[in-house]
Amino acid sequence: MGNQRPIAVDLFAGAGGMTLGFEQAGFDVLASVEIDPIHCATHEYNFPMWQVICSSVTDISGEDIRKRSQIGDRDVDVVFGGPPCQGFSLMGKRAFDDPRNELVSHFMRLVIELNAKYFVMENVKGLTIGNHRKFVDDVIQSFEQNGYKILKDYKVLNASHFGVPQNRERLFLIGCRQDLPLPNYPSPITKPANAKKVPKEFVDLPNSPTVRDAIADLPDISQYPELMKRDWCVADLQYPKSDYSEYLRGLRSDNLDLSYPRLFNSNLLTSSIGTVHSENSIARFQSTANGEVEKVSRFLKLHPDGICNTLRAGTPSERGAFTAPRPIHPHVPRCITVREAARLHSYPDWFRFHSTKWHGFRQIGNSVPPLLARSVALKIVQILDQEISKPEQAFRLTKDEGLRLKMMEAAKRYGVSSRVKR
Repeated sequence: MGNQRPIAVDLFAGAGGMTLGFEQAGFDVLASVEIDPIHCATHEYNFPMWQVICSSVTDISGEDIRKRSQIGDRDVDVVFGGPPCQGFSLMGKRAFDDPRNELVSHFMRLVIELNAKYFVMENVKGLTIGNHRKFVDDVIQSFEQNGYKILKDYKVLNASHFGVPQNRERLFLIGCRQDLPLPNYPSPITKPANAKKVPKEFVDLPNSPTVRDAIADLPDISQYPELMKRDWCVADLQYPKSDYSEYLRGLRSDNLDLSYPRLFNSNLLTSSIGTVHSENSIARFQSTANGEVEKVSRFLKLHPDGICNTLRAGTPSERGAFTAPRPIHPHVPRCITVREAARLHSYPDWFRFHSTKWHGFRQIGNSVPPLLARSVALKIVQILDQEISKPEQAFRLTKDEGLRLKMMEAAKRYGVSSRVKR
């Protein structure tokens, strides 16, 4: 497994967007902690070489994480994760008394217990606005009182500035132990494609991939009736039409991607179960112009030469299980598939999600785009100053039964409650 690779721990791991980004940057993410057994099963499929721990962070110690993974007594180079802070989300109520926001203190506790050299905490942009900044200041102060320092000029990073065809803004707090040097934030490498206004410092950057670059080579799912009943089929895949889709298909290498090769059946089109729309919806989708919001559903119809709007997760079952708006395909009068959403989020095609649209979209909408996570992780690799090479050892992804589990079955598999409450 290459002990020379630095070691990472993912807290609030979900399906594994940040895990993948840090793996691509050269980390071995030996332990991922996630409370939702559906996400754990998906994570286990995509990362068979490492340990997923199905537990709430409130119920686990740094020592538990070491014992239940391959970490043992080795140094932990970085702990990362996005503690759910829905109380501060720009989409919902802004409340300091939301009990889920205490998860930030458990994130900090585990960073300290693991004596991690570095940490990255990702969260909603809303934490940087108005009174919520006091919450961030409190987090920084608490870390400082416990032997850590943080990049004070904290930043909101937009995925579209890091090679992802999606407008997605997230706050990243980056810190380290007092005895170590702080890394910098990554500098943007792309500007949003088809943006009406571009800040001066972005003018000379290349455009991010477009919606067309991301999904144009994916087949027309209406040609595969089996996709109305399941999320995969053997499909006639066209050759990719862009560098971006060529990379996500595994047909083009990227020198910055130091992830373990995955062996998978490249003739399968996965995560592509269809949606039944009413004739009325189809007509409305058809008559909506690209880049415009359809008036009844409030869904955005993607513009092929632009980027995607922020993909959202919807609300979990304990908050009413509402489905988030899903964008409309730029050329076909239907909502995009989970695979199309994954492409717009920078997930490679070998990466699979739960077989239902509900969980699949939830897993993508809750995750950090891997290419954005990779850009942040590369700054930590840089400061660790370790020589890391692309691994030769490949992992075969074949055991996909976990992707079809219902919540009760997934909970039984991990010996946890099916009533997930963070």
